[in-house]
Amino acid sequence: MSRAGDIARIRALPCWSGPVDPEPLTGGITNRNYLVHDARGKRVVRIGDDIPVHGILRSTELAASRAAAAAGISPAVLHAEPGVLVLDFVEGQTLSPLDVREPARLPRIAALLHRVHTEVVAHLRGPVLAFNVFQVLRDYAAELRQRQSVHLPSLPALLAHTAALERDLGRVDIVFSHNDLLAANLIDDGTRLWLIDWDYAGFNSPLFDLGGVCSNNDLDAEQTQALLMAYHGSVDRELLRRFSAMRCASLLRETLWSMVSEIHSTLDFDYAAYTATNRQRAEAAWQQHLKEYG
Repeated sequence: MSRAGDIARIRALPCWSGPVDPEPLTGGITNRNYLVHDARGKRVVRIGDDIPVHGILRSTELAASRAAAAAGISPAVLHAEPGVLVLDFVEGQTLSPLDVREPARLPRIAALLHRVHTEVVAHLRGPVLAFNVFQVLRDYAAELRQRQSVHLPSLPALLAHTAALERDLGRVDIVFSHNDLLAANLIDDGTRLWLIDWDYAGFNSPLFDLGGVCSNNDLDAEQTQALLMAYHGSVDRELLRRFSAMRCASLLRETLWSMVSEIHSTLDFDYAAYTATNRQRAEAAWQQHLKEYG
């Protein structure tokens, strides 16, 4: 749908107090986002349908958003209908990777993730997805083969890495996870942290969220150690090995996600450049994993 179509659709929603003039928000590579002011305050509207190729079901996003709001982790859901989600607006600082890496903020992020993994599930209603990153990677590879992607020559090596990392990770605990720990999904209001955008939420290992924080925000070894210590209370070599495997898997997932998005997405975003950047980062993480734990 065009921007004009989005705006007309938003204006027609029954949840507003008075007329509204939606303003497009930058960012968002699986949704189109708008800021709306009405008589009661600021709201965010997310426009997006299911994206089966990425495992995105808006019913799961809605269930996760409501549960996270009930747990005090995410803003309130004010209205929902197919393809539209209206949320309360959180006044605060949207974090950058540099903000995430601040030493004083890492323990707060660890505490927030612990709450996600232990508190949100109590508020969940209805069926929700699981998120097994290795199955996601295999399915992405199958989609790329089916669509004759330009990245076909890379797939054998990437799938070999996937299998090796899955073996290194071994058995995992399963919790309800966010699964998309980009800096822009964290907001600091000066008192507490908020976590938004639950498109990929589902049951997963807690190591994936921790790995996502590190891989998406370029944490170094010392910062990674601080995050793991704050979350787990202690760190040994076995945890570090398994975490390293999940961090690598997180970067592989971002790489193949982008490869698939090159084929399917209609959003105005340079997916080819994003693929190249994440492919380099995934390879560097893989080589480091082999060096330390291979």
